[in-house]
Parts: sequence; structure tokens; C-alpha cells
Amino acid sequence: QVRLVESGGGLVQTGGSLRLSCAASGNIFRLNTMGWYRQAPGKQRELVATLTKGGSTNYADSVKGRFTISRDSAKYSVYLSVYLQMNSLNPEDTAVYYCAADEFGGWPYWGQGTQVTVSS
Repeated sequence: QVRLVESGGGLVQTGGSLRLSCAASGNIFRLNTMGWYRQAPGKQRELVATLTKGGSTNYADSVKGRFTISRDSAKYSVYLSVYLQMNSLNPEDTAVYYCAADEFGGWPYWGQGTQVTVSS
């Protein structure tokens, strides 16, 4: 089993920055990909960024050049922290942000979410 706990959300003005953190624990050595998703009110959940075990990253077009996903160690041990640095935020980035983890597809592990609100 894997447990994910997000932190770092909050209220920020347009143009500001926030850094989200995801603390992963449990059988994290089984994980192949970590990711951040978000869901805005009335919209479907969307993929924001992913980071594979090998270090490859992928971003949604809407956040490319503004968001950066990273982790605290090149090796998975008992604990793993994954981050989402968000710069140049705008009101369209307002959403609940979720940390997710994948083993072989299907994203079976999710955090509880953290609210990010960008005021205009």
C-alpha cells in the first residue's frame, strides 16, 4: 500500500508562486510514475505533470514553462517527496491539486488534495 499526503496549497495573487509537496510512504519502490492532477470547479480532473522513476517529465500544455515537478532523491527508499513548483500563477490555475502515484497504469494511489486559489 502507498500513502500520499499533499501540502502547500493556499491563496496567492496572479503572478505569484506556490510550491506543493507530496509525501509518499509505504511500498513506494513499486511506483513507476508520480504525478500531479488538478480539478477546477465544474471541470474534469486533468493531468498537470508527471515524473517517472527514470527522471522523465511531462507537462500539460497549459503549465509548460511555468510549473516544474521534481523529487527529493534519485532513489526510492522508504519515503519519497515530490514537489510541484508553480510560477506565474493565474486564476485559471485555481483548483484542487492532487498527488497521484502509478505502478503499471491506472493511477491507483491518490492523496486527499490541496486547494490552490489564485486571485485576480
